[in-house]
Amino acid sequence: MIRREALLSLGQAGFGALTLPTLLAAERALAAPTGERQRSAIVPRAKSCIFLFLWGGPPQQDMWDLKPEAPSGIRSPFQPIATNVPGIEIGDGLPRIARQADKLALIRSMSHPSNDHEISIYRSLTGRVDESVAVPNHFRRRSHFPSIGACVSRFTPPGILPASMTIPGPVWFSGVSFAGTHAGFLGQKYDPFEFQRVPRPDLKRPEELVDDDSSMVRGSGRRRLLEEIEAHDRRLMATRDLGDFNAVRQQAFDILASREARRALDLENEDLRRREHYGRHIYGESFLLAARLVEAGVRLVTVNWMHFPPQGGTINPWDNHGGSALFGGIGGYAMLTQPYCLPSLDEAFAALLDDLSQRGVLDETLVVLTGEFGRTPKINAANGRDHWGPCYTTVLAGGGVRGGQVYGASDRDAAYPKTNAVAPEDVLATIYEALGISGAAEISDTFGRPFAVCPGQPVTALF
Repeated sequence: MIRREALLSLGQAGFGALTLPTLLAAERALAAPTGERQRSAIVPRAKSCIFLFLWGGPPQQDMWDLKPEAPSGIRSPFQPIATNVPGIEIGDGLPRIARQADKLALIRSMSHPSNDHEISIYRSLTGRVDESVAVPNHFRRRSHFPSIGACVSRFTPPGILPASMTIPGPVWFSGVSFAGTHAGFLGQKYDPFEFQRVPRPDLKRPEELVDDDSSMVRGSGRRRLLEEIEAHDRRLMATRDLGDFNAVRQQAFDILASREARRALDLENEDLRRREHYGRHIYGESFLLAARLVEAGVRLVTVNWMHFPPQGGTINPWDNHGGSALFGGIGGYAMLTQPYCLPSLDEAFAALLDDLSQRGVLDETLVVLTGEFGRTPKINAANGRDHWGPCYTTVLAGGGVRGGQVYGASDRDAAYPKTNAVAPEDVLATIYEALGISGAAEISDTFGRPFAVCPGQPVTALF
């Protein structure tokens, strides 16, 4: 199993679109009709979802749920500011988002018991608890439960573009893609489309789509690498049905060359004012690309918020303990003021809401902004906050969600929910139902054992 996962990782790093061919294999195995789903209190209105994942754990006390009456050592140095909805305040580091609050639903009572990144990421993306995914066993395996992107792909007929895409790349650290970021036991054909393993801080022209001789050479090299990896993988998975795999792989290359894919992914053809509105940085480009992809028909786009330091690799900038050499040793609150945190989020997220609204597609596009957990009430010695699963905030907009509301409440220190606790699987269930997919719909693992897509309860009061 370890060898096989290493081969898959190598293929993803070298080929980028390794998972695309298997997405296309869904054409051989369409999902059960959504008409078979159980009746839901949510009337599905969302055609698509943009899932914005702030990897690391954004601090609820400094962004969405400030407690100005909390004692010193807990109270945020940021100040609450009024939004365009009377009675709703958020942190002063988010002034542009404050002007979009009439579109937002803030769930201030998110809660689960884990303070571990890996376990919490897995639960946030799959709706399941698996204590075994903690370090050092957090790399993704085919025995794991599928991610939300994979399940959406499972219940979406294939089109010209994949049903689910992840940009700029999966949650990735120290050479490992985290558990919960691919299709797990559903198999490769439902893996979300991913670009290269270490995303570049430039999404203008993904190298898989560049039209020049060097691209042809790179594509040829990736094809050879893919063939080598697939040969190993077929031997290791001899019991799997891969009879149509070669045809599906060729179809993947055809799609990468398609006009629709190029149009959606090439930001160089985008209106300059729209690009400037989002911000000319990796986060603005990613949010804009997500908007373009859902316009093109991709049903679920996951944007993982990561920082790409000069020394290479990826870092989770919302993990604002402070004092880390990876961030120059600055304090946790200084981290929040850097371009890789609040300023870019305020610019890009406000632009996304404004853009979708002006284009008349917000009501059919569910937008979800969350992390794997929040931060401790107590400010630590490095002027930051530590991991905290018992209370945090998730933000939703569009897709039939009623804007200008707060759901649930935390206690005086934003440490624990006071009313209406919501678990990560409840948010996933809400997304599924908004897209017309029942959380009770069944999927089967490689042994034929049935599982419900999601054990959570949709938060129907948001709609």
